[in-house]
Amino acid sequence: MPEQQNQQQEQEQDGAPETYEYIVVGAGTAGCVLARRLSEDRTHRVLLLEAGRPVPAEPDPVPAPAAWPSLLGTAADWGDTTVPQNTGGAPIPWPRGRGLGGSSAIGGMTFLRGHRSGCDAWPEGGAKGWGYDDLLPYFKRSENVTGVRRRDPASRGTDGPLRVAPAARRHRHPLAQAFLAAAVQAGHPRACDLAAGLETGFGWADLAIADGARQDAAGAYLRPVLGERTNMRVITDAFVQRLLLDETGTSPRCTGVAYTVADGTPPEDTPAEDTSAEDSPQHAAPSRTARCSPGGEVVLTAGAVGSPRLLMSSGLGPREHLEDIGITAHLDLPGVGGNLQDHVVSGVVYRSARPVPESENNHAEVQGLIRSDPHATTCTAPDLQLGIADLPVRAGGLPGPGPGAGYTIVVALLSPYSRGTVRLADADPATPPSIDPCYYADHHDLDLMTAGLRAAREIGMAPALTLWRGEEELPGRDIADDEELRAYLRRNLHSAHDYAGTCAIGTDTDAGAVVDTELRVRGVEGLRVADASVMPTIVSANAEATVYAIAERASDLLTH
Repeated sequence: MPEQQNQQQEQEQDGAPETYEYIVVGAGTAGCVLARRLSEDRTHRVLLLEAGRPVPAEPDPVPAPAAWPSLLGTAADWGDTTVPQNTGGAPIPWPRGRGLGGSSAIGGMTFLRGHRSGCDAWPEGGAKGWGYDDLLPYFKRSENVTGVRRRDPASRGTDGPLRVAPAARRHRHPLAQAFLAAAVQAGHPRACDLAAGLETGFGWADLAIADGARQDAAGAYLRPVLGERTNMRVITDAFVQRLLLDETGTSPRCTGVAYTVADGTPPEDTPAEDTSAEDSPQHAAPSRTARCSPGGEVVLTAGAVGSPRLLMSSGLGPREHLEDIGITAHLDLPGVGGNLQDHVVSGVVYRSARPVPESENNHAEVQGLIRSDPHATTCTAPDLQLGIADLPVRAGGLPGPGPGAGYTIVVALLSPYSRGTVRLADADPATPPSIDPCYYADHHDLDLMTAGLRAAREIGMAPALTLWRGEEELPGRDIADDEELRAYLRRNLHSAHDYAGTCAIGTDTDAGAVVDTELRVRGVEGLRVADASVMPTIVSANAEATVYAIAERASDLLTH
């Protein structure tokens, strides 16, 4: 693989740092987009650093789309868990991709922008210029829906790198077809193009699947140009420990990064000119440094966990927290690692009256965006996402059917009131961070999810699902009042893997803002963040499509 060759070449260097116009940290969705776009100008040298390996590592074949759950918990996943939650005391698994393509290479491939109201809330909170209409050209630039029926070129892209489309008619799951009919029977509108972000209701979701294979950011953006872009270097197995800061000016300037390579050898001494002013353990000499050329920039694309982790490990974050764990705070940025948001997931699990066929797609072909308040106006943002999963979705220890014997009407909370944190566990940058999403910390979230369960049950009892419907296994027919449903929601809790908000866009008057409207880290020159962490509030559907758009826009901000 070219990226593995680049890694080997880097390890064979004599230790002298090279210079780049752009150093991109993290080769997930956003990093792959930026590396491709920034390297289009052949006069710019671009370095892309990724802690993981290609996903899955060669020569293993890429799993079929329906096998994506098998990637969770493997080397392709950071394998994080939350701190114990107040929903029952147990930690919650928090998968996130580790390797080229990041979470786009291990996730569920649902490609929805979310309702436009989600992005339109950002300018109202201070992220001027980041509304839906502002992002529309970048949504379009990332995708290719050529040949897909009912896709309006005014709102959908036709020449982007990523091919997306609903499940092909001949491969649609019969249970998904029955669910869509049941949702309409229950009174919900049918959506023609749910992925465009302009409709509510139920419809076939666009999927990042083409010709029966997963489409991830590495395959769409990065690998097609690896062989031809001599100005772009990709190094895998490269764990960035800290940012290099020059504090001789009026404001700190990020001049590069220090990183280790996973070759099994102890870190080398950093050349004298690259030594940090700090002698504390988190600044111990790494094996390699990479420097920006004059006027160059470092861009963090490590996601809502990785980007704040690196900022804090480098002394950029909440002063009190950093000093508590022994890191010198170079700049007090209280918002770093705060404002953490995620879509919490639960659902109604049924035992099927007939065998459930194996999926040829992603197990979740039909989705719906609804408003919990039946009297809400059409201007009100949808706050719940309901979908069909052709397998049981239940936490470990809960009873119920196994694969092939059950299905779930999934409920996801789109606009959580609760906010969590990402914090460092100690001063060692290699120690996994402490992740606390604070699920259900705000009682409004449980109220909304309870309304979602009731809506799911109504769809589940519609005539179109009669031939499939067996017993309601979870929460169970006898669980009816609000308190019982809330107790069930605490037991059967899952993450939708849509982490966001920990380096939020905002204004100078917003103490919680981490980056400005051009994604520049406040108070630091030469440093930006361009991933899901910059979302002030989480979007109202799966986050992946919006991350592509954020990265596409970031490439313009960097080069214009």
